[in-house]
Amino acid sequence: MNIDRAVFALAGTMILVSIALSLTIHPYWLFLTGFVGLNMLQAAFTGFCPAAMIFKAMGLNSGCAFK
Repeated sequence: MNIDRAVFALAGTMILVSIALSLTIHPYWLFLTGFVGLNMLQAAFTGFCPAAMIFKAMGLNSGCAFK
């Protein structure tokens, strides 16, 4: 697994967890979904992604998006 796939997996997991929590606990959990979406959008334009930096520090190989 490379950094790109790990970032996508983390983002997808966070979105699904947020939706599940908003349905079972409180609708304010949808703010987490919005945060993940905004973070993905800004990473697409700036290349800055905190999750990618953490995965790089963990030793994952970089893909084509986060070098």
